[in-house]
Amino acid sequence: ILQAKDQLEKSKIFTQIAWDYKISPEDLEAVLLDKKEKAGHYSKTDIFKKIVESYPWFTILNILPVEAVQKLLSDELIQKLRSDSLRSKYTYVKSRLQSIIPATG
Repeated sequence: ILQAKDQLEKSKIFTQIAWDYKISPEDLEAVLLDKKEKAGHYSKTDIFKKIVESYPWFTILNILPVEAVQKLLSDELIQKLRSDSLRSKYTYVKSRLQSIIPATG
């Protein structure tokens, strides 16, 4: 039951991210997990940026594995975030992730 609830929550979040396009939540998640190249016109970076700008950190960790977050949270993405406070927050998050999770490949 918990897994079904988690999947429903993920689906809801992914639906909200692309609310103005007919893109399935499954396609958005598949792009983030490197199972698809694009969902509609969204790349992996585009989708992750929308998530980071729209949801709290704990929500992000509930819908994506921390290893995926670490890979997606690039300096380039951080510089594209819409506000100084978000850029500052995620620069810190990135440094903390690097200190507790060894980078892979």
